[in-house]
Amino acid sequence: MASMTWHETLRADLTDALRAATPDAPTLCEGWQARHLAAHVVLRESSLRVGAGIAVPALAGAAERAIDELAQTATTPEGYAALVDRVAAGPSRWHPMSVAGDAANLVEFYVHGEDVRRGAGPVPPRELDPALADALWKDVRRFARARTHKVPVGLVLVNADGPRARVKGPKGEHGTVVVRGDAGELVLWLSGRGAASTVVAQGAPVDVALLAARFPLP
Repeated sequence: MASMTWHETLRADLTDALRAATPDAPTLCEGWQARHLAAHVVLRESSLRVGAGIAVPALAGAAERAIDELAQTATTPEGYAALVDRVAAGPSRWHPMSVAGDAANLVEFYVHGEDVRRGAGPVPPRELDPALADALWKDVRRFARARTHKVPVGLVLVNADGPRARVKGPKGEHGTVVVRGDAGELVLWLSGRGAASTVVAQGAPVDVALLAARFPLP
């Protein structure tokens, strides 16, 4: 039997976290309970309209309404269990997400799993398989510049295991901020969940504050 890909492993982890939570359990996604997050995952993989709404701001309102409507069907334990079963099942074969693989789903499922795990308050980071940590670090280096290009400070990311990546140089009179953490924690920070992460930032206070205004720090 073929081994599971990382996004399949992380889907299973997310499913376990959702099943361990109640429908109204808090998450790191502002305004979303566990049932809303589950609805988001299901619709991302079953509705082209909602998928477009995630990427296109003009369609975001319709996507949010669809998520709210599906989440409303999961207020009872039975309805919630049925929705989480759909998360576990994954996308239909006709949907583009069925062939998107780790490229589209690795960070998505890792972050949402942590959204559920850490939603109720601080919990220790998971100890990740080294190969998974390497995969997350590669994704961090791939998308960090695009996500931080509007922040005028320079940025260097340091993986706790040693590797570092110079993401971008500073603009004008600003300096560079160094952000350190395990690969999974850096993913959370770049995804706007830094307040729940364990990353550490070093730099001039004004530069750290500018960076933290866009990407919150612990």
